[in-house]
Amino acid sequence: MEPPTSSRLNSRKRRKDGSGPNGATELDGVPPKMSRRSFGLREPAPFSDEVEMDYSKPYIRVTYEEAMRGTPLDRPVRVYADGIFDLFHSGHARALMQAKNLFPNTYLIVGVCSDELTHNFKGFTVMNENERYDAVQHCRYVDEVVRNAPWTLTPEFLAEHRIDFVAHDDIPYSSAGSDDVYKHIKEAGMFAPTQRTEGISTSDIITRIVRDYDVYARRNLQRGYTAKELNVSFINEKKYHLQERVDKVKKRVKDVEEKSKEFVQKVEEKSIDLIQKWEEKSREFIGNFLEMFGPEGALKHMLKEGKGRMLQAISPKQSPSSSPTHDRSPSPSFRWPFSTKTPPSSPANRSRNESAVTYDISEDEED
Repeated sequence: MEPPTSSRLNSRKRRKDGSGPNGATELDGVPPKMSRRSFGLREPAPFSDEVEMDYSKPYIRVTYEEAMRGTPLDRPVRVYADGIFDLFHSGHARALMQAKNLFPNTYLIVGVCSDELTHNFKGFTVMNENERYDAVQHCRYVDEVVRNAPWTLTPEFLAEHRIDFVAHDDIPYSSAGSDDVYKHIKEAGMFAPTQRTEGISTSDIITRIVRDYDVYARRNLQRGYTAKELNVSFINEKKYHLQERVDKVKKRVKDVEEKSKEFVQKVEEKSIDLIQKWEEKSREFIGNFLEMFGPEGALKHMLKEGKGRMLQAISPKQSPSSSPTHDRSPSPSFRWPFSTKTPPSSPANRSRNESAVTYDISEDEED
């Protein structure tokens, strides 16, 4: 496993900022930080009574400075964290994560108190001890679990598990007749503080359940739990069923209201769309009407043009006054049948008759 990124960055900074040859500094003699060992990433963490401990080597605690510099791979810093871990939540996991990351090479041992100790010193738990052991076992930061952990840490217990540091939040923990059960650990220089996660705790979760008890009781009744299993009386059971039916009716009414609102909204949108389209069509219709029947519309021009054609057809064109009359061809004169004489004519027409006689004589000659 590669060392942490922060370790690589620190080593780069030391080489870059070094004043000696090739960036050598006083810190070059410090061994590089070792990668943390993680035993619980693929399988649950083992229990302490299942792990073999080599007692042939003497137990020599490491100092805080040595732990921060990094210890050899075969000698990790053994950090111990204890607790009840009831209703295991993210606050517990974050505390154990901080304990695991206290030092570059950390072996995290977690002690879980039994039901007997917890009920005597703190109160009743939701989960029993086996469930709490199992929950801690499956936390990825835990390397080893101590079952039936002591309420107060003794020197014998610390020596048995070869503990170097004890991790816990720095708030004094008053219990078992003591103002702070970690006071002697702090005085021995073995205490490593962690930070609590605000907004989440086992007490907060239990408070939520108690506050919304009716809701959770009704939910579990609907899921098939009996009133006896939930410790619910007969009257409360009927009340919960009635409330459930009322809630279903309310939900249906709410769904109908939402659907009706959606329908009305769609109708409004469609009506607005239709009105807009009608306005556009009406403007177009009015424009076309005015273009056709307006004062200067096409119909007026058509009527004027038609009127002119009618007048032209009714009154034909007169012959132009400048045309000469003598160019016209003479009309053929009437001739009496069986007579070669022309009918009597007036003096005014004598000249015309003479020409007509000539015309007639010529025709008789041809006959």
